[in-house]
Amino acid sequence: MAFRKVTEMDGPHRHLEQKPVLELMELMNVEDQLVAFRVKEAIPQIALFAEAVTDRMLAGGRLFYIGAGTSGRIAILDATECPPTFGVPTNLVNGIIAGGKKALYEAVEFAEDDRNQGWNDLLEAGISLHDVVLGISASGSAPYVLHALESCRKAGICTGSLSCNPDATISALADFAIEVVVGPEFITGSTRLKAGTAQKMVLNMISTSVMIQLGRVEDNKMVHMKLSNEKLINRGTALVMKLLKISDEKEARNLLLQAGTVKAALKNYHL
Repeated sequence: MAFRKVTEMDGPHRHLEQKPVLELMELMNVEDQLVAFRVKEAIPQIALFAEAVTDRMLAGGRLFYIGAGTSGRIAILDATECPPTFGVPTNLVNGIIAGGKKALYEAVEFAEDDRNQGWNDLLEAGISLHDVVLGISASGSAPYVLHALESCRKAGICTGSLSCNPDATISALADFAIEVVVGPEFITGSTRLKAGTAQKMVLNMISTSVMIQLGRVEDNKMVHMKLSNEKLINRGTALVMKLLKISDEKEARNLLLQAGTVKAALKNYHL
C-alpha cells in the first residue's frame, strides 16, 4: 500500500478566519475527541513496544526517544518527567531532539532534514545494544529520525516508531511500529495539534506502564517520587501518614525526609 500523508490533507473545517472564537474552540474540541479513540485502536501496538522496553530495562538497558520539532519536544517532556515521578536515574529515559537544546525554544531551520545527525546524537548519548530507541515523527518521514532508526537497525539495536500516518515510511524501519492515524489536522499540516496530542498520550502510556512493571509504583501511588519541592514533600508526608496510620504529621514528615522516599520510609518504619 502506498504511503499516504493523511497529516497533510485538508480537513473538513474551512474559512476558519471567518469564525468566532467560541465556534473555533468547539470545532477543535470535536476533533480532539477523536484522538483518544485512535490511540485506543493502537493499544496492542503500544503494549508490545512497552513490553520490549521493560524487558530491556530489566536487563540493564535504557529507552531513547528521538524526534524533530513538536515530536522532539514531547519526547523530552516525557523523558524529563520520569526521574521526579518515579525516582529513576536521569539517563534511564532519554529525549533527543533535532537541533539540540536550542530547538526546545525555537525552530531550528532544516534540523529535521539532516540525515546523519540523528544517529550521531544517539552515539553521543552513548547508545548501546542493550537500549531501545523510539523514533517519533507525525508524518513518519522526517529524515533525522528515519536515518537514526535505519542506523539502529544496522547496529542491531531494538527500535520502535510512532507516527500518525498509515503505512508510514518510518514503520518499515522499526521492530515495533505504532501508527495512530488521527486524520487531517484542524489547520492543514499543523501536527502540533491532534498528532501532538496523540504522541503525548502514547508516551504517557509507554513510560507509565514500564515504570509500573519496574516496581516504581505501588497500588496507584508514586512511592519512589523525588522530594524535590514542598508540594511533593507534603504529598509524600500524607502518603506516609495514610499507609503507616500515623496521625502525627510532624512524625511522618521526619520519617519521610530521613528516608528520602515514601518506599524507604515504609521499609525503615518496619525494621
